[in-house]
Amino acid sequence: MFSETGGAADGQPAINCEGLASVSFPGSTIVIEKAEALPEAPAETVQARPGDPQTVGVAIPSYCRAEGVIERRTGADGKNYAIGFAIALPDRWNGRFLFQGGGGLNGSIRPPLGTQAAGDVPALARGFAVVSTDSGHRGAVFDASFMVDQEAAINFAQASLGKVTAAAKTIIGRYYGRPPERSYFVGCSTGGREGMVASQRYPDDFDGIVAGAPAMRTGRSNLGLAWANYHFTQIAPKGESGKPEPARAFSPSERKLITDAIVAACDAKDGLKDGMIFNLRQCRFDPAALACGGAKTDACLAPAQVDALTKAFAGPRNSRGAPAYSAFPWDSGIAAADVPIPGILTTGARSPVGPAVFETINVDEIQDRVDGDGMQRLQSTANWTNLNSFFGHGGKILFYHGVSDPWFSALDTIDYYERMAASSGGLDKVRANFSRAYLVPGMGHCSTGAATLDRFDLLQAVVDWVEQGKAPDAVIATGPAFPGRSRPICAYPQHATYTGQGNPEDATSFECRD
Repeated sequence: MFSETGGAADGQPAINCEGLASVSFPGSTIVIEKAEALPEAPAETVQARPGDPQTVGVAIPSYCRAEGVIERRTGADGKNYAIGFAIALPDRWNGRFLFQGGGGLNGSIRPPLGTQAAGDVPALARGFAVVSTDSGHRGAVFDASFMVDQEAAINFAQASLGKVTAAAKTIIGRYYGRPPERSYFVGCSTGGREGMVASQRYPDDFDGIVAGAPAMRTGRSNLGLAWANYHFTQIAPKGESGKPEPARAFSPSERKLITDAIVAACDAKDGLKDGMIFNLRQCRFDPAALACGGAKTDACLAPAQVDALTKAFAGPRNSRGAPAYSAFPWDSGIAAADVPIPGILTTGARSPVGPAVFETINVDEIQDRVDGDGMQRLQSTANWTNLNSFFGHGGKILFYHGVSDPWFSALDTIDYYERMAASSGGLDKVRANFSRAYLVPGMGHCSTGAATLDRFDLLQAVVDWVEQGKAPDAVIATGPAFPGRSRPICAYPQHATYTGQGNPEDATSFECRD
């Protein structure tokens, strides 16, 4: 049972940390290779991710970090494979387990902290036991060479999630003398897709899931980027190599012109001009409004630029006229620069994988190739909408997506959410009982942006819904782009609206409206 302070009635380890390395797990392939007791780490001393200068702003309590593998083997390519994992077991455990989702093509074990969508306090700092995994192979974040091995490919697509979940719960049970009382999953991008895998293919394993910006059909999303890149390439100047440079299709001043025009058209529709577009459904922007009436100047766009911008954001269609990928929304962060993942205009719609420039494009050909690819079909989570087993035991899933995400369209996530809801009794029933979705204006891929509030706590929101029945109408967001500002991020289809009274920088002056 959970105490009033959120801790478990008996959250002390049943065995010492170093002894965990010598524990055997009969009937399992679990091998603990290292177990180390780590003391409390003061605030601002722990990196959220390797290579990222950002540190965790709160103290990380003392815990046992165990590293190990399951299913060590030799692959078809002669290389050694195993599903690697790291698990953090806090000295004062709250009885909860969190699976921390991965990113890219995985291939490395990230620190098991549980920082994603957790506001300022990671899951580990709250007393969760947290596991992370490489999903069954080692390599750089977008190194796909492991896919020549069938089992490694299957593990990445879906199977490692179930295997690591079972292993982590076994280790937790041995270490604390009892299994977790509640199990949660939080991830973004590939981790968001993995969260969807958890709800769709392992419906009994988790009580609550947070899935951000899910990479749920990367072949199609890459087609969407290729389409936009192609149209930007048609108007782009050529570089020293003689090749067009789509990232230069619009100059910095033209990108600002476009952003300012989008904000001017849509910002005030939520009741307040504040540089953020909350009422996305009522945002109406037509690039034609920026077309030059005569000679090209810095205050307008050439007709070819207007045409390219319009077609790029509308998304690709095949020869039958059917959408091959979702449109990209107009938002304040589509030209963001000086952030880890710049906006779609700044990059020229560059995909993290694949060609940098598309001088020609055949939508039918790419779509057929993607749809016929076995790996794409195996890892896709865009089509399975029946979650009645997951919902049937009380499972909750929260989606979130940055509206300015340059890799995956937020509209694609909303399309899945609406289709899933239709399969589960309708949007009203699903919002009331099972699932909610949150669109974060100005935010890029998973976090950051020049005009966004990207710090919010969906982890606590899903915990409160699962354990206390408190459905999260909104979560409060803050962020460095607007110091001192807070806003509610409302559950779709509602959006934050200024009430007309109170401090416009304070979330309490806003309410969620349709």
